[in-house]
Amino acid sequence: MKKILLQLFAIAVLVLTVSCQEKSKDTSANTITTENQAQEIEKPVESILTAEEQAGMTPQEIIGRLKKGNENFVNNNLTRRDHSAQRRKAMIGQFPKAIVLSCVDSRVPVEDVFDLGIGDIFVARVAGNIENKDIVGSMEFATAVAGSKVVIVMGHTACGAVKSTIDKVDARSMNMNSLADLMEEIQPAVEETKVEGEQSSKNTAFTNEVITNNAMRTVKNIREASPTMSEMEDKGDIVIVSAVYDMESGKVTFNKD
Repeated sequence: MKKILLQLFAIAVLVLTVSCQEKSKDTSANTITTENQAQEIEKPVESILTAEEQAGMTPQEIIGRLKKGNENFVNNNLTRRDHSAQRRKAMIGQFPKAIVLSCVDSRVPVEDVFDLGIGDIFVARVAGNIENKDIVGSMEFATAVAGSKVVIVMGHTACGAVKSTIDKVDARSMNMNSLADLMEEIQPAVEETKVEGEQSSKNTAFTNEVITNNAMRTVKNIREASPTMSEMEDKGDIVIVSAVYDMESGKVTFNKD
């Protein structure tokens, strides 16, 4: 009887050992599969925009993609990119889908705001996002030569150049004549803005309306300064639009110019 019990115990131990080994194999397999799936999901983007992709998109589709990219930015869900690979691939040429005229403000990271990488957009910067001859020339290159289909003038809340213009800061008395000239370009947007309350930068509603009007006014000036881009827009080849970036939320709101 004792011998039989020992045999049964040995069999039970053997079965338990085999079962544990099988479970361990299953767990290891599942772990490997999960790790592989995670690596696949997290693999950074290496590709850049091609000529074919640029040509195949309409201006409206591009704006839609930019809005989706901005949603990613707002939700802290930016696309992972292999910038080293993108940099190497971009050496053969560039086919950006848009050009953005932004303020110089360091708190407005244009590519991140639209969840874009190397080769996706042209970016021009000037305080107060106003146009000038060089800026318009750069836009003509971006659209008529390089094939970009969207031109965006993007203002932003709490813009220092706009606030200084509203408050009539005397830049000339501080020997900053070039800055004074720039502020004179913003002044018409201040004058055409009608909002109740104090007309100073302390009035956030007034300031934000000036910022919006300034961006829209820049769009108008670009159309007047460039017959080439104006004609392209009339044909539907490009769209010139203004927008405002909210510094607090990160959201970009496109205006109806």
